Amino acid sequence: MNDHLDMPSKEATHQPQDTKERILRLSDVKERTGLSRSTIYLYINDGIFPRPISLGARCVGWLESEIDGWIEACIHKSRL
Repeated sequence: MNDHLDMPSKEATHQPQDTKERILRLSDVKERTGLSRSTIYLYINDGIFPRPISLGARCVGWLESEIDGWIEACIHKSRL
């Protein structure tokens, strides 16, 4: 009997990619966007910037993918 046929080959074995979401704190968001704290919160209130997620009673963060998407949208919009 050919037991090796029952085992998936190395080529057929798919390893999941590391898709862990990173949370950015305000200082990281300010550095990436070049925006001030007050502008970030103004844009949030205007609905044009990603909303933060609560990390605790007095702690918030932003999903890195949402900040990256916002930056990409700004670049795309400026290139039209």
